[in-house]
Amino acid sequence: MRRVIGSWLGGPRSAFNHVREQANEARPSWRGQKLGLPADGPGSAAPPGKRLLAFVIDILLAALITGAFTAPKFPGDWSLLTWFLITVIPVAFFGFTPGMAVVRIWVARIDGTTMVGLPRAVLRCGLTLLIIPAVMWNFDGRSWHDRLTGTVVLRR
Repeated sequence: MRRVIGSWLGGPRSAFNHVREQANEARPSWRGQKLGLPADGPGSAAPPGKRLLAFVIDILLAALITGAFTAPKFPGDWSLLTWFLITVIPVAFFGFTPGMAVVRIWVARIDGTTMVGLPRAVLRCGLTLLIIPAVMWNFDGRSWHDRLTGTVVLRR
């Protein structure tokens, strides 16, 4: 019984060790294992670093495009609209943004349908804009915005 609930003499650390042991048992060996994805190579879950790099590339591209039309004035909110367009349209129809194409990752639906579709792409982009749903991850490498839209980001 002591092993299950810990001892008050051991302090809170001994109780948390048991919780940590249980969490390690339920944790998959690699990202996407529960989804049936391979551990490495094409079709495996994209690592967070590649996803972040693709996002930064998309933001910079949106700023450059908007800046070309609004120069010499500061683009302001127009670059946000440009980012929205270069994110939603390509993801909806092709499964990747320009930044994702550069780092060789793409968005796929969990149910196996070929196209992500416009409603899911708009929701996914809107949730990315809120930031929190895009940075909260589970053990499968999926963030909240992926789970809410039924998508996963994979390596090419």
